[in-house]
Amino acid sequence: MKLRKLMIVAVLSAIAFTSCEDNKKKEQDEKDKMEMQKMEAEREAEMKANEDRMQMESNSIASKAMATAELSTLVSALKSAELAQMMKEDEGPFTVFAPTNDAFAKVPKATLDELMMPENKEKLQTVLKYHVVQDSITSDMLAKWIKDNNGSYAMKTVDGAELTAMMNGDNIVLKDGNGKTSTIVKADIQASNGVVHEIDAVVMKKS
Repeated sequence: MKLRKLMIVAVLSAIAFTSCEDNKKKEQDEKDKMEMQKMEAEREAEMKANEDRMQMESNSIASKAMATAELSTLVSALKSAELAQMMKEDEGPFTVFAPTNDAFAKVPKATLDELMMPENKEKLQTVLKYHVVQDSITSDMLAKWIKDNNGSYAMKTVDGAELTAMMNGDNIVLKDGNGKTSTIVKADIQASNGVVHEIDAVVMKKS
């Protein structure tokens, strides 16, 4: 009788141990499953972020400029100033008043060549940043603000200086710090990180 009781206790202990092991295995399996689901979700989120970034960069201000023949000099200047990546990767938004090749042709060649030299990178950055305003500003918005502000609207560029927008007939004109003007010749080129307006002269901050 005593032996029988011992056998029953042993069997019950074995069943309890097996049940405990099964529960541990189930818990571990569930934990592993949740970990895999978490890793898969993180992987999918990373892939989506990469796709979104690639999509943004392919339609960025820099990419739009690179695809525009009349802005090739500006693209070269952006690369020399190491600002091309900023216009490609930074979400902004920015408004870029982009001088065309003809606009750069009005700058004395010696001056332009000097600005493109590696040792003058900071000077070139200053010139180019004077053409950039934080925020996405369309030509319609500019025209309205000019009208609402008695014929002129001052904008703060990313380098901290001011550009003043005015109307000349139906055209929007920019007056720089030295009082010289440039006209928007092609407006509202939409990009993923802002908008580009082509202008017919290089603007300069007050010297």
